[in-house]
Amino acid sequence: MNDRHVALVSAFYEALGRADHAAMERCYHPDVSFGDPVFPEVEGRDKVMAMWRLQLGVQGGLSSDYRDVRADDFTATAHWTARYTFSTTGRRVVNEIDALFRFEDGLIVRHHDDFDFKHWSKMALGRPHGYVFGWTPMWRKTIRDRAAQALDGVV
Repeated sequence: MNDRHVALVSAFYEALGRADHAAMERCYHPDVSFGDPVFPEVEGRDKVMAMWRLQLGVQGGLSSDYRDVRADDFTATAHWTARYTFSTTGRRVVNEIDALFRFEDGLIVRHHDDFDFKHWSKMALGRPHGYVFGWTPMWRKTIRDRAAQALDGVV
């Protein structure tokens, strides 16, 4: 167990919970990359932080909590829950997320979140889209493309 990395991941999630962009950014390496099922690959601290500003700026805000942080000298894992209103539909989302981190120079250099996209799409999109199309590669691509466009609009 690497207590320093546990503390770093915990500091990140505490900052996320407060929507403290500056504190979140201090946890990230300048060359950080982020990925999840909606934002498959976001490169560099400026763009990753733009993605977080976009996420934290959703209607009604984003609230979160985390647990089960475990770390060694190179990696860490955690579980977190994101609660927000999906702006496109106005539907409430409670998303359970497993995170993986990698460290370099004492900072997070890789952050990957994983969640059940089909389950997320049912919550975010409702019927019929989330139930009928939520599992299809074409629908996933549509959601990813919209997210990328939104990110390009804030960077």
